[in-house]
Amino acid sequence: MKKNRHEKIFELIENYDIDTQEKLAEMLRAEGYDVTQATVSRDIRQLKLTKVATAEGSQKYVVSAQDVDVLKEKYINVLRAGFVSMDNAQNILVMKTVSGMAMAVAAAIDALKFKEVLGCIAGDDTIMAAVRTTEDTIVVMDRIREMLGE
Repeated sequence: MKKNRHEKIFELIENYDIDTQEKLAEMLRAEGYDVTQATVSRDIRQLKLTKVATAEGSQKYVVSAQDVDVLKEKYINVLRAGFVSMDNAQNILVMKTVSGMAMAVAAAIDALKFKEVLGCIAGDDTIMAAVRTTEDTIVVMDRIREMLGE
């Protein structure tokens, strides 16, 4: 439950300018999480969220840059652990994974936020990623190979 709540917090602060613990708690409750201000305060501390100034002069919560790098490395590790092979069918990237790892690898691909990737569908050991163009598919494949150290 806590892991799901933390993921929802990351999603909310990425998509909305949230400047107070109360606003974050309110948004979490609207998403179905039964939280108190004290719970949200602990979550903010555990997730090491910080506030930054917005262009409008207010503030909002963000993940610190160091933590973004740590998360990125974790997603790359999931990719490395589950990856078997990949090929493309025009603008569809098809990835094979270790059995049972497709959903985790697809979530890692989504979390790495390749601007070329529109989304992923995962089965047990296969992922189909919709990529904007055929050329972008090659770019994504090259970046994945680089992350894998190939």
